[in-house]
Amino acid sequence: MAFDPVAFFGDAGNAPPVAKLLGWRLIDHSEERGWIKIGFEPRPDFLNPAGFVQGGILVAMLDDTVGPAVIVASGGQAYTTTIDLHMHFLRPVGLGPITTEATVTRLGKTVAFTEGRLFDANDRLCARATSSASVGPVPGAQ
Repeated sequence: MAFDPVAFFGDAGNAPPVAKLLGWRLIDHSEERGWIKIGFEPRPDFLNPAGFVQGGILVAMLDDTVGPAVIVASGGQAYTTTIDLHMHFLRPVGLGPITTEATVTRLGKTVAFTEGRLFDANDRLCARATSSASVGPVPGAQ
């Protein structure tokens, strides 16, 4: 049976608490490319005193994109625990829909390497990230 990311990640009601908090939503994916695209909906309480989405929230969004990219690239067989995530902030992000994309650059048996990008509501590149993660079985998988 082929891996179905839509069924795997489920609807918003079954999403993990952090995904619900961030407004996580699967937009597109490609197992062959090891790629995923996610939408987020920032809330006003995510803003810093300058009126922009706080940087740590943006890091969480990209972290919650690069991990699922590995799940997609592995056909639902691998789950990750982040080892490190390096973030480059290119411009501030205001309220409005945010999209992120991640690509798995290398998927080994124990470590995965990924790259992610975050775009604001005007489709401007606002942040980039690279990450390495420990690879293991999907929790609860047979």
